[in-house]
Amino acid sequence: MYAAYPIEEIRKQFPSLQRAYHDKTVAYFDGPGGAQTLQSAIDAISNYLTRGGANLHGNFPTSFETEELIATAKQDIKSLFNAEKAEVAFGPNATSLMFAVSRALARSWKEGDEIILTELEHHSNIDSWRTAAEDKGVIVKYIPFNPSTLTLDLGMLPELLTSKTKLVAVGSASNCIGTITDVKRIAEQAKKVGALVAVDAVHAIPHMYVDMEEQNIDMLFSSAYKFFAAHVGMAIIRRDLFESLDVYKVVPAPGNVPDRLEMGTQNHEGIPTVSSAVQFIASLGSGETLQEQIKSGYQAIEAYENNLAEKMRSELAKIDKVKLYQADASVPKTPTVAFRVEGISPKEFCIRMCEEHSIFIAEGDFYAKILAERLGIRNSGSFIRAGLAPYNTEEEVMRFIKGTKAIIQTIKG
Repeated sequence: MYAAYPIEEIRKQFPSLQRAYHDKTVAYFDGPGGAQTLQSAIDAISNYLTRGGANLHGNFPTSFETEELIATAKQDIKSLFNAEKAEVAFGPNATSLMFAVSRALARSWKEGDEIILTELEHHSNIDSWRTAAEDKGVIVKYIPFNPSTLTLDLGMLPELLTSKTKLVAVGSASNCIGTITDVKRIAEQAKKVGALVAVDAVHAIPHMYVDMEEQNIDMLFSSAYKFFAAHVGMAIIRRDLFESLDVYKVVPAPGNVPDRLEMGTQNHEGIPTVSSAVQFIASLGSGETLQEQIKSGYQAIEAYENNLAEKMRSELAKIDKVKLYQADASVPKTPTVAFRVEGISPKEFCIRMCEEHSIFIAEGDFYAKILAERLGIRNSGSFIRAGLAPYNTEEEVMRFIKGTKAIIQTIKG
């Protein structure tokens, strides 16, 4: 499947890949912060606005068309996550939706109840739940991060879970170091005590299939701009749970699900791009149904990206002064490579990679503050992060390696 991966055809679908900087074609390794956008998604925005946009509940064609586009996008999201037993709500981004859902859930929490978070998370999947818990006097526990293995210590989970545990919130994969977490194992243990399972799939979904049914997930959050579409957040919530949520909303807003969570007018021109992204992933696969195509499309993406990531990691490992932050080969990872270079700050390294080699990479803790602190690097710039996407090439990877070596050669000491 890897050999047949149509990289040239894929690259043609992303117009920004033609951009040049300092007379060199840009290589985008900043995908974890936001992927490049499909031409079909750009066209979807243009088509919507050109034909005439409208708000919902009108008795005229543009309103009917808006409602149909939203309904189609929601059905595509259900296929993307195998979420037929769930409802989809759109919003500004995953973080905003997490905060809204956490407040709704917390209305039923009582002092002395408990929730469990992890030390590996992006803070959207920590602080949305943590602050809601603190408002209600709920105890917050954490699955610890092991700096030696760069994984969560899931062996601690049974000790953390009690009959008072109301929620376990975990990410599918680390947006910093790429470690993929065993969500299914966590969910199986959480369900034994009746706890809900919330999953942050924002980083994972451009790279891997996340099956809500198979992994026993109650609530899942993602953002379309991470997987080749526009800035649209989404909450996918098990239907019976969604119907029980006492969501804060304005009085005249609909009380049914998922409308009760969709506060204010949505990004109507952006929502159709969600369908564009789902169709792109499906186009790389095969099968009779959209879901089968999506699953096999992800298999193609994973095989291709993992091959590139392994090349990047192995080449970086050979370079003196480079320190990689990655779990060992037995741990599955997204194609997100975190490292530091001795003798140069992460920020200066990224600036030089941009200005000297026209390669866009990022630095910082990427809102995974606890992770950077546990690794002892947050006060010195945290990580350099190079994230691969389905449109990156082996030539770009080797160009990145060459650029890294060139920068290091100029470092004194």
